[in-house]
Amino acid sequence: MVIDIETLRTRLAEAEEAYHKLLIGEKEVSVSVGNFGSTTYNQTSRSALETYITSLKQQINLAEGKTSCRRKIIKVSF
Repeated sequence: MVIDIETLRTRLAEAEEAYHKLLIGEKEVSVSVGNFGSTTYNQTSRSALETYITSLKQQINLAEGKTSCRRKIIKVSF
């Protein structure tokens, strides 16, 4: 399933707003997931929301043709 970049940006904005609300003390926040309904997050599922935001950012970068700028760990052995 291919999702257009504007939809991804909208979802990212909603997810980041939900994350902000979660961090400032609102007990639960909801994020719309397109035609699939919505998902509710609470403080215990904060890491799931962080993962979702990271995933959206990666999808946007791929859609824009950007590569990940994060470097991988270099292991050195002697």
